[in-house]
Amino acid sequence: MHLSQLFEIRADPAAGVYLSLTRRCPLHCAHCSTRSTPHAEQHSAEPFLRLVASFRPEQRPQVVSLTGGEPLLRPRLVEQLAVSAAASGASTMLLSGMFFAASGRTPPAIRRAFEPLDHVSASIDRFHEREVPRRAVIDLLRSLLEDGKQVSVHLGGEAAGDPYLDRVVGEIRRELDDRCPIYVALVAPVGRAAEWMEAPESDGDVLAEPCRLASWPVVSFDGTVVQCASQAALEGPTPEHLRLGHAAVDDWAVIARRARRSPMLRAIRTFGPRWLAHWDGDGACAGYCESCLGLAGHAGLDRRVEELMRRPAIGLIERHAAEARPGAGEWVQPARFAHLLELGRTAVVA
Repeated sequence: MHLSQLFEIRADPAAGVYLSLTRRCPLHCAHCSTRSTPHAEQHSAEPFLRLVASFRPEQRPQVVSLTGGEPLLRPRLVEQLAVSAAASGASTMLLSGMFFAASGRTPPAIRRAFEPLDHVSASIDRFHEREVPRRAVIDLLRSLLEDGKQVSVHLGGEAAGDPYLDRVVGEIRRELDDRCPIYVALVAPVGRAAEWMEAPESDGDVLAEPCRLASWPVVSFDGTVVQCASQAALEGPTPEHLRLGHAAVDDWAVIARRARRSPMLRAIRTFGPRWLAHWDGDGACAGYCESCLGLAGHAGLDRRVEELMRRPAIGLIERHAAEARPGAGEWVQPARFAHLLELGRTAVVA
């Protein structure tokens, strides 16, 4: 599956699922959103294996995204999950900091993990480059391309006009012959980056803003399933309206049904959390994610939202919001790099 195809379905509820296989990472990046360390928590593989084994051809996500921490610290688990997902028809994508690339060789266990994966994406930014040379990562991606693997780069910068972004984009395009799509994103003040980066000012005038992060379920490090890709929700305490269950006891059919049908989640995807907080009598307009987490303090809100979402006119609004979900390029900030998602797509058959 090509990178642009992944982003085309990124806002579709339960079209994909993130599996956070570990919080451990051998790198020490100053911008790490999960505050990963070499000795952070790592839980049993069983919940992840159990959930993916519950996929069926008629009831599965289109794509499984394997993340961390550094997922390739568990190469055998990556291999097992990719094989299991493929049996149901689901594609698999892995995002890695490529910690091993600096050595110039790929360990056998990691080579085996790459084989059943449909897509391998590498993180490149100033912080990763302090420990993993950019050239080594590009050479590894070239090798994977030659093996017929779909690859991409997640490229991070610190400002829209960051000259580092233009320099690295040019090098990747030149070295990989425009066969490697690039997703450019700006570092956010989340995790360790919050210690040195200022948070942007909240736009207090915008209330109705549908949430694009409440789409794909995220299986956290301990198996808890959360309907939010925000690190604030994953670190907890996770409010009940964002909790979908646990991979150790709930199968994919249950998780997907809750993700798609929950009145609260439908309302968050349709109106956004700030509108809901205001509608329910909270005159103050907090930050976007803060408003969502704060909904947990609204006693009886679940019942009121369920009544709201049953109103006949709401169905029309909900359909309109669904049709207005962001396309692939709209996920890219700065927008001037949106076209890079399409690099190499002409060579993709499916």
